[in-house]
Amino acid sequence: MRIDIDKDVCIGAGQCALTAPDVFTQDDDGYGTVLPGREDGAGSPLVREAARACPVSAVTVTDPTA
Repeated sequence: MRIDIDKDVCIGAGQCALTAPDVFTQDDDGYGTVLPGREDGAGSPLVREAARACPVSAVTVTDPTA
């Protein structure tokens, strides 16, 4: 699994950090970011839900093995 956040699209709603706080956080400007070392989702079952919760679809989750 690979997680990306489009910084040009993110509006800082924080839904990703609220949904999966073990993977996402917000930077100093309030925009969503993936925690260091968690770019692979860290096995969290909530990563895909966090992507769906983003109101502007800035979070994408891909499976490079598929």
